[in-house]
Amino acid sequence: MSMVITDVTVGDRPGRALLVENGRIAWLGAAADAPGADRVVTGEGALLTPAFVDAHVHATATGLALTGLDLHSSLSVADAVTDLRAHVDRSTSGIVLGTGWDETGWPERRGLTRHDVDAVVGDRPAYLARVDVHSATVSTALLDRIPGIAELPGFSTDGRLRLDAHHAARQAAYGSVDAVQRRAAQEATRAAAAALGIGSLHEMAGPEVSSAEDLRELLALAAGSPGPRVLGYWGELSERGGLDLVRELGLAGAGGDLFCDGAFGSHTAALSSPYSDRPDTAGALRFETASLVAHVRDCTVAGIQAGFHCIGDAAVGQVLDAVGAVVDELGVAAVRACRHRLEHLEMVTGDVIDRMRAWGMVASVQPAFDAAWGGDAGMYAERLGRERALATNPFADLAEGEVVLALGSDAPVTPLDPWGGVHAAVDHRTPASGLRPFDAFDAATHGGWSAARSEHPAGPLAVGAPADLALWATTDGLSRVLADRGRPECRLLVVDGLTVGGQP
Repeated sequence: MSMVITDVTVGDRPGRALLVENGRIAWLGAAADAPGADRVVTGEGALLTPAFVDAHVHATATGLALTGLDLHSSLSVADAVTDLRAHVDRSTSGIVLGTGWDETGWPERRGLTRHDVDAVVGDRPAYLARVDVHSATVSTALLDRIPGIAELPGFSTDGRLRLDAHHAARQAAYGSVDAVQRRAAQEATRAAAAALGIGSLHEMAGPEVSSAEDLRELLALAAGSPGPRVLGYWGELSERGGLDLVRELGLAGAGGDLFCDGAFGSHTAALSSPYSDRPDTAGALRFETASLVAHVRDCTVAGIQAGFHCIGDAAVGQVLDAVGAVVDELGVAAVRACRHRLEHLEMVTGDVIDRMRAWGMVASVQPAFDAAWGGDAGMYAERLGRERALATNPFADLAEGEVVLALGSDAPVTPLDPWGGVHAAVDHRTPASGLRPFDAFDAATHGGWSAARSEHPAGPLAVGAPADLALWATTDGLSRVLADRGRPECRLLVVDGLTVGGQP
């Protein structure tokens, strides 16, 4: 079936039209010259753009946050406990799952404890993730389900878990979610993404954040129903069998949230020097460098894209050292062909940029992190000190260094919000670190395709490119929307040539 979308503004050019055939853009030109088609959508001057790509998402966890207990807006321990009690009163059975609490600005100057949670949930298992999802507070009932957790690094008797103890608790918690609840959560995420003009989601799955079953179900849902496409990644080392699932499911890559360290908020990102507010720790690396070298080598030989969660500068350095070792073994051309990814990449030096550019690597970044926690007085300044905090997330340096940038949300850590991500990338809390508006928009659209090694050489609105399009409820051109920090409503989403939602 063919479709013409006519009388639209493309970029800043009104009076344009576009023909879609067989899932791709077949023609682009003046509306007066538009060819015939089986279906005609009249835009009435509305802005037409490439659909957004969210390059880092956890779909099931995001859906559970959308449909469950969301603590992002809690302003204190007491506030979070009140929210928890209201949720428990509404949902009277099964595991209690919540996410989003952030003690940084709370008047109590502490996070939730097991005592806080037990007083509300009683003998129900409960898992309440901190906003960065690299630590959590759990109930006694959940701890009792995990043999040996008290012996794992990061365990605390007050129920606030980090490092390996947190990973074990997260696995146990999400392992308690049944197939019906998982599907409802996945559908909620795809519906929310579609309403925001997101045409593709990069699902960052792995044994420590979801499960192989969860990923299979998500991919099957995306393949069998209209909505944003899902590109799956699996974060497990090759020496642990991580490439087997990548091959079985035809995934986009072997990585994503392959956790080489943690996060600043939980003091688990691996730093080269200690945290300013906790000089007793510099975080921790999770793997031996040899294991990362083996993973990059195995992926490169197989032509599979590798990816790594690395936030602290020590973790970034370790991963790049591993990639460099494989460059020395297999040559730079083999490594460049795989376009290996670094997820989050918040601490960047000139040497990091030079190596990433030389080796054709991708920076998958989340501008909402800087908006929420950056600047000279935010959580990053508290954790890292002012100088290191202001140097985080240097998007402009990465762009000027010709490193491929792809924007994502890391939902549910920060919400699905593509326009917000674009604007946050421009309005960086550190002067001169932000992107130019059109560069930010490109990183939120074309950048995601480049990150997945699927970009069209002439761009996302060229003849032959996949027809992933968003029609917005505004007659302003793109430059005006960007200048005004606009957040227009998505009027119609097209994915792979098929309309997903809304009415033209």
